[in-house]
Amino acid sequence: MSEGTVVIENVTSEVLKNNPLGDPHVRRLPIYFPPGYESGTKSYPVVYVLTGFTGRGMMLLNDAAWDENIAQRMDRLIGQGAVQPMILVMPDCFTRVGGSQYINSSATGRYEDHVIQELIPFADQKYRTIADRDHRAVMGKSSGGYGSVILAMRNPNVFGLMASHSGDMYFEYCYKSDIVSYLSAIKKFGGLDKFWNEYPTMRPRGQDFNRIINTVAMAACYSPNPNAPHGFDLPVDEETGELREEVWARWLEWDPVYLVEKYADALRSLRLIYLDAGLRDEFALQFGARIFCKRLQKLGIPYTHEEFDDGHFNIGYRYDVSLKAISERI
Repeated sequence: MSEGTVVIENVTSEVLKNNPLGDPHVRRLPIYFPPGYESGTKSYPVVYVLTGFTGRGMMLLNDAAWDENIAQRMDRLIGQGAVQPMILVMPDCFTRVGGSQYINSSATGRYEDHVIQELIPFADQKYRTIADRDHRAVMGKSSGGYGSVILAMRNPNVFGLMASHSGDMYFEYCYKSDIVSYLSAIKKFGGLDKFWNEYPTMRPRGQDFNRIINTVAMAACYSPNPNAPHGFDLPVDEETGELREEVWARWLEWDPVYLVEKYADALRSLRLIYLDAGLRDEFALQFGARIFCKRLQKLGIPYTHEEFDDGHFNIGYRYDVSLKAISERI
């Protein structure tokens, strides 16, 4: 079987310089090239692959027991004739709080701008890409699936195809349980101020840590506030546990299920809208996907929706399905 090649670029970002969290503005950008790229002159479609929360592009290349990394997966799929040769670009949008949701926020930085204004022009100028929206897709899992939906609906002139595996949506189900867990967990850590100063070096880390950092990260992304102590508003009163409705409403402004009508024309223009989720997803994301697709259906917007018998984790094998769907429509 022929093998593709992977190049690791160091990209200096202007939009991430002096970001609020002090995160690096030089990012490692893995790019996969299909077999034959180096010896030929052909240009190729491009898929931007977004990782989930706490992930970065380099992690897609990790070795794993009984599994393939993304480059090995592509080599196999291309070798089998299941997908056409394509370039994969794997952004690093990790932040001090675990992720960016691939959007701009005054609390984390301009990560939508980083992808759209910097990474895409970088790849198109340096490599033989087919540089138009009908030959450019975005896909990902979990927060990466969320980012794929958001970036495609907000930038239909850039992306013509989108695929989301277990993407964050219908926040009432996927985030509220973590917010409740946050309330009890944060007390164990001595409050948010203490946690904020110490968490990057905390060991060991358990479920309480994960519940806290998830709520903190989403607040930093969805409800930034430059005048708040840490640059964001929490959606809950830490003393009473009461939901802060005005802050929660700001979160919902970023929930894909409530954005379908606003971005209906953009969604209708896409060559592919693909969503799936496991029937046993630990964050109930199968329901978000169903709701999103139901709203697409009401507006007559074509889509592909699948469900499978699994949970939220270790579902990289589903990339076979989305990559094939992208290859067929790109």
